[in-house]
Amino acid sequence: MATLGGTALTYADWARRVDDDGKIATIINLLSQTNEILDDMLVVEGNLPTGHKTTVRTGLPAATWRLLNYGVIKTKSTTAQVTDNCGMLECYSEIDKDLADLNGNTAEFRLSEDMAFLEGMNQQMASSLFYGNTAVNPERFMGLAPRYNSSTQSATATTADNVISLGGSSSTNTSIWIVCWGPNTCHGIFPKGKISGLQHRDLGEWPLLDANSNLYQGYRTHFKWDMGLTVRDWRYVVRLANIDVTLLSGGSAANLINGLIRGVHRLPTAPVRVSTEQKSDAPDGAMMSMGRLAIYCNRTIRTYLDIQAVNKTNVLLHLEQWEGKTVTTFRGVPIRTVDAILSTEAAI
Repeated sequence: MATLGGTALTYADWARRVDDDGKIATIINLLSQTNEILDDMLVVEGNLPTGHKTTVRTGLPAATWRLLNYGVIKTKSTTAQVTDNCGMLECYSEIDKDLADLNGNTAEFRLSEDMAFLEGMNQQMASSLFYGNTAVNPERFMGLAPRYNSSTQSATATTADNVISLGGSSSTNTSIWIVCWGPNTCHGIFPKGKISGLQHRDLGEWPLLDANSNLYQGYRTHFKWDMGLTVRDWRYVVRLANIDVTLLSGGSAANLINGLIRGVHRLPTAPVRVSTEQKSDAPDGAMMSMGRLAIYCNRTIRTYLDIQAVNKTNVLLHLEQWEGKTVTTFRGVPIRTVDAILSTEAAI
């Protein structure tokens, strides 16, 4: 016999969502997260029906030091093409019609359930932006961590130049990411000819199937999000890896400020500090000649950076106002909170 309440809402679920006056209660979402990378990320339509193809230069032509009466050697540049695919994130919300219609609060009740689906998809997308790995889950897209997964230079991992290890050696590590969003650096993608962003469609009333394939009338909502990530120029993403979170409050803690200094200087172009007058035009990141710059870390790291920001001896971290919000910045680059960044990363 099928277990009730596994994937379908029950009367008990309905009762837990209704106030004493019969109105749909305001639900406090204890599972919500802050993933500000979804607010910052530039998203561009891909040039392929399934993703985006990027042509990168892999070699420069060599000029010739010519002697009199000797010719010049013919040469050329070399290029390579990299294809990034999109993943299709989808789900359906299904609610028994009689359950949703109780007390005449159909729309409010359905919205209370839909909000949970939206939050879940946001969390999955933010997690995939960092940890998606098509070698493990081919139906997803390749995130940042699998692309920057080694601090040792090799022929197959040129991105190692932009991976800085801060000494952690256990499995209680986290990372700080410095990302420059731009059309020629790093950006999100959606398939050519399709719609960008999270799509929400109310499909109305449908015959639904229970666990025993019996029909009943219900409401169905469809959620769909086609998304991918392309790193067109790997030099504009830097990972500060191997930050042991268990050591942050001790004398052997990683030097985060030192790491951020080293990380910013790995970028090909130095960030330009945004003036007070310009802040309203660029609230989501410091400006670079190639795009918009931001630093991403989880809540644990953000806490320690905020503590350091109020230290009188600190001259690099600042608390600034961006559109009425207090934001911690490092040399004018905003530091953003992303709960999807784990504190259980293995050392690389």
